[in-house]
Amino acid sequence: MSVEIRFLPDDVVVRADVGEPLLHVAARAGVSIPTGCLMGSCHACEVEIEGGDSLCACVSGMPSGQSALTISLFVDPSW
Repeated sequence: MSVEIRFLPDDVVVRADVGEPLLHVAARAGVSIPTGCLMGSCHACEVEIEGGDSLCACVSGMPSGQSALTISLFVDPSW
């Protein structure tokens, strides 16, 4: 099963397999998500999922039960 992922603000759309790591999906789409610790502790890779929830992209995979998902990328100049 796959999920259509839309990355904002650039409106880049890519298909991803359920469970596929979010950082891999972003890289395939040509979208850069900053990283720091790669363990979810520093929150450098934090993104916002439609609906207002946020998650760390380095430790998150594509969820099941959804056909489409919009992800808003934060811009933090300190990273």
